[in-house]
Amino acid sequence: MPTVLALDVSLSMSRPVFTPDSQGEFQRRHLAVHGINHLLDYMAVSCKLEFTSLVVFSYLWEQLVTFTRDFDSIKSALNKIEIFNKTCIETVLNGIKSLIVEEWSTVTPCQIILITDGNCGIGQGSLKESLQSKTADDKFPLPFPFPCKLHVVCVANPNDPDLQSSLPLYQKLIDMNNEGGEIFIPESNMTMKSVEQMFQKLGETFYAPYFGTIQCGNLKCSVQLLPSPEPLSRKNAAGEDEQIVLNNNLEVCGFLDIADVASPPTVSRHLVLPTISKDRGKPADENGSKEGKNGKPVAEEEEELDDGKTPSFTVLLHGSLKVEGMVALTKVGPDWYGIMYSWADSKKKSNLMLAFFYPGMDTMSWLGKLDNLAHVSEFSESPYGEDDSKTPFPVRPGDKRSYAQSCVVWIKPSGLQADLQKVLRHARKLPEKQQQFYKELNRIRRAALAFGFLELMEAMASMLERECTMLPGTAHPSAAMQLSHAANALQNPSAKDVSTTIMPLQTNFSTDD
Repeated sequence: MPTVLALDVSLSMSRPVFTPDSQGEFQRRHLAVHGINHLLDYMAVSCKLEFTSLVVFSYLWEQLVTFTRDFDSIKSALNKIEIFNKTCIETVLNGIKSLIVEEWSTVTPCQIILITDGNCGIGQGSLKESLQSKTADDKFPLPFPFPCKLHVVCVANPNDPDLQSSLPLYQKLIDMNNEGGEIFIPESNMTMKSVEQMFQKLGETFYAPYFGTIQCGNLKCSVQLLPSPEPLSRKNAAGEDEQIVLNNNLEVCGFLDIADVASPPTVSRHLVLPTISKDRGKPADENGSKEGKNGKPVAEEEEELDDGKTPSFTVLLHGSLKVEGMVALTKVGPDWYGIMYSWADSKKKSNLMLAFFYPGMDTMSWLGKLDNLAHVSEFSESPYGEDDSKTPFPVRPGDKRSYAQSCVVWIKPSGLQADLQKVLRHARKLPEKQQQFYKELNRIRRAALAFGFLELMEAMASMLERECTMLPGTAHPSAAMQLSHAANALQNPSAKDVSTTIMPLQTNFSTDD
């Protein structure tokens, strides 16, 4: 989950702060930098594969560090920040919006952390003025067009009058975004320790790592999921929202061919990494362990050396799934399943991934209810046949369909091409195939309207006009008239009404001529 750190570098952040736990005079921005460094240290351990960007803002904004996993580069940039004029939060929200849409599109969940001193600005460009003038005209950047949690971290004393007047405005920002978030303030007066604890709380709340166990029969392994999964909510039998939390024990129920699973709808997907066993590396005695050659405890050095040699079930599982072309159906929570599979990001490197389905037993209709799946050995005859040439999927539904013909499916370009070629075949046999020609033409037109594929109607009109000019001299006179009529009808505004039907042109020619 990408993160944007937006640091306020206005003049108010240069106000001095005298902290009892340190010597000398500090500015608020120094405390903010210290807190950000502490958060980056936490993220380097708990979610080291996440991308983070650093943005500074005052009345304007600037991206100092692009999205990166190198947290040290962000720390270096923090030491070089400069102070500018007054605060304008609307400007940085617009800037972050453009950055994320350009880098991650509008489907990737992310988190935005605004670090400020509780001052919302004054006069034109202040947060209060922006909320009053821009929200009425729908020009304010919130809500974001992508899923995003918005947090506000205030480097200020809890009883600061400016902070107290700004808290309702910050909360309004979070509510307008509709994706959740939290306001963080120090629990006591500003000190290095209180600011550090505030950022620690932020990290533990929204960047906590997930550690669990994957189990398949008697085989099991401790793993970490990256990014950390979030609990889901669904409606219960009473119509109330209930939260579903991920189990600590992820149980492999069985294995399926990749072709049978196809491309199921998923909530999220996560990288599965084995973790170091925590019962190794204990001190040699109560007073502490002996030091090794590198100044580390001997037990810790042995742990680092043995980690690459320790057998891991995830390695066995990953290799098996990759070679056999299968997925592992995994129970991750109550009435909640997912699949583990091998995913390659290059020709030489692949990873073990875990994708979560939507909660429920019937998330994949072609597999039927997941709790009805059983081991092949429980069947009298193998559903895959003796030579694995058959497949029991998709499972046919028990209810009878009320429609006679199948719907139009254009998942692949070949499906659309086949439908258009069918129209052309009938067009070249006009007027004998006039009824079939208009039937297929109207079928494709209605499908294009249903999918919002209006460009297809223009393309079909051009295609029919071109076909009309290529008719041979021996073609029936009615053929050119019907093709021109159909092309003009597709370009008519009335053709965009799904309730209308393009009818054949009435001519004086008969099909027997």
